[in-house]
Amino acid sequence: MTLTDYSTLIDAETWDFIKETESWYPPDAVTMTIQEQRDVYDQMCRAFFIGYPEGVTAVDKSADGVPVRCYTNAGSKPAVVIIYFHGGGFVVGGLESHDDVCAEICERTGQFVVSVDYRLVPEHVHPAAFEDCISSFNWITSEYGLPIILVGDSGGGNLAAAVSHNTRNHPNAPIGQVLIYPGLGGDMEQGSYVTHANAPMLTMADIEFYAGIRTGGSDVTGDASYAPLWDTDFANLPPTHIFAAECDPICDDGDTYRDALQKAGVSAVCEVEKGLVHGYLRARHKVKRAQ
Repeated sequence: MTLTDYSTLIDAETWDFIKETESWYPPDAVTMTIQEQRDVYDQMCRAFFIGYPEGVTAVDKSADGVPVRCYTNAGSKPAVVIIYFHGGGFVVGGLESHDDVCAEICERTGQFVVSVDYRLVPEHVHPAAFEDCISSFNWITSEYGLPIILVGDSGGGNLAAAVSHNTRNHPNAPIGQVLIYPGLGGDMEQGSYVTHANAPMLTMADIEFYAGIRTGGSDVTGDASYAPLWDTDFANLPPTHIFAAECDPICDDGDTYRDALQKAGVSAVCEVEKGLVHGYLRARHKVKRAQ
């Protein structure tokens, strides 16, 4: 197997971001205890936290038992609600990890944003996180009475797509979804899973760790709520915009999902961000490529 030369693919700014991230959240973090992983992840997120844009406020609520954080931009007249599902391999992250991300989305779009604090593994194995996302979706549609756009990064992108598949026939079915470097259940024997198996920020070893504890040993074969690419029907899904990172084992999931949607007649676009790595959303204020 030919090793990918990241010295030519990744620019100096992005390398600086990678090094800063790894100073907080080391490459071998998955060898730590679950609590240690969460602690260092939270510390890393806080190190990159830049606060709220002017005019944005947030309040924590309960969406039928699921903690959510609801963002509002003063002076705007929202037409939709953006539901955000955070990344973190289903193991780490929460309302704090993507707090400024959600606040910025609220400010940039002028729409309501609701961040969902779904249950994490290994304490709550699949389908607990998915069930929380569905519960929050139902609560949000009832609470706000506005069209829904689903957004998620990494594992949260997986959950956003899973909710889209599950709710496509809902009276308030999502009108769109934005998936940021999502892991959707692609073939781990080929493509980017092989060529970028040892990419900075996310490796195949990491993916195998997350997958190994997500199910608690249960057989999930064919379960689209676990891996949306395993679905057999891609029709009637909302218009979809996918952002993948070139230097990422799960990069090809974006193109594969786009192709499945387009074949079913769904509007779908996948942008592969050249030279960027998994987690680049956190680099949006430091790396020109990420901006």
